[in-house]
This record gives sequence, structure tokens and C-alpha cells, in this order.
Amino acid sequence: MIELLPATLHRRERWKNGGGWTREILRSPAGDDWDWRVSVAEVGGDGPFSLFPGCEREIVLLAGQGMHLDFADGETHHLGPPHGRFRFAGERPLSVRLIEGPTVDFNLIWKRGAVDAQLLHRPIVGSMLFFGEPELVWVLYVLAGQVRTPAGGLERGDAARLAVPPGERLVIEGGGELLLARLQRSSRVQTTPSSTLTGNFTSGS
Repeated sequence: MIELLPATLHRRERWKNGGGWTREILRSPAGDDWDWRVSVAEVGGDGPFSLFPGCEREIVLLAGQGMHLDFADGETHHLGPPHGRFRFAGERPLSVRLIEGPTVDFNLIWKRGAVDAQLLHRPIVGSMLFFGEPELVWVLYVLAGQVRTPAGGLERGDAARLAVPPGERLVIEGGGELLLARLQRSSRVQTTPSSTLTGNFTSGS
């Protein structure tokens, strides 16, 4: 199953703490008690990020000159172009200091223990195959270029939800760069970030 999620339909709403704006791409399940959420945040000024207790989150810089993430425990992380990224626990208090003007950031947030999640940054040159697994969903976000799917085309800023039945495969084609969120329901508790980025797909020309 393919659900196209064009940028024009991403819902714009306030951050959880009211400090900025986000354009939600998708959450699952629908409603306030979600297991995972994908969005694009607009960071217009310095200030605190929202807290998401019990969640893991990963952010990727999409536009702007970057920011410093200042955690309450003293750790500071620099997020710079192009496509700097960082994963951290959602309950860690932090504030952001913009380096040179506003930024736009991709956000993946998921409940620890309920979902196994990985975020991959991959080129697409020609075809890319996705193989079905139980309880596995992919969310595709187009960083650059164009993508063709059996349900229609995608351009920069567009997204899609891919759910391939076990034993089947799905082929997409195009040229450009993608963010791929791999989301699979899990019965085990994950307490530390995974350093391994793998996925049941293949790409080629």
C-alpha cells in the first residue's frame, strides 16, 4: 500500500510547547496517543524544544545555517549543513541557539519500547526495492529530485507512506536524495540509540 503525502497537505500547527511551528506529515495511530510521528519543524528563534517523555527522536537539518543544541546536562551538539542530524532522548531538556537565521528540520519521534525506528539518508539513482515484513512501515521524504511510485510522483518536500505485505515487494524509481524512516512495531524495550542503519530494501541503477 502506498499513501502519497504531498507537501501541500502537511498540516501546520504549533509546537507542543508553543515555541514554534511544525508541519505534520504523518502520525500513527491517529490521535494524541501516537506511537510515532513524522514532521518538519520551523525554528524561527532561540529557545527550548518541546519535551517528549518516553520517546526517542532524531532531527535532520533541511534548510538554514544550523543550530547549537544545548542540553540541560551540559552537552552541546552542533547541527550544521548539509543535512546535519542528531538522535536523543525526548525527555532531555534542551534549548536551541540558531547560528544564522531560521532553520527547517525534519523530525522523527517514536515511543521507546513500542517501535523500532531507523532513519536513513540515501540517494536514489534508478530503482529502489522495498521488501515486505510484518508490522513494517516506511515513510519516505524527498530531500531533492523526483521519485516515481506506482501511486504517483513525488517532488522535493513531498512524502509517502509505504506498507508492503510480507512476501511482496515494491519498486520506486527516480533520481535524487531521500530520507527513509523505517518503523516496525516491537515487543522489546529499546533504551539506547542504535548505531546501525539497515533496512530491507535495495537500490540500483
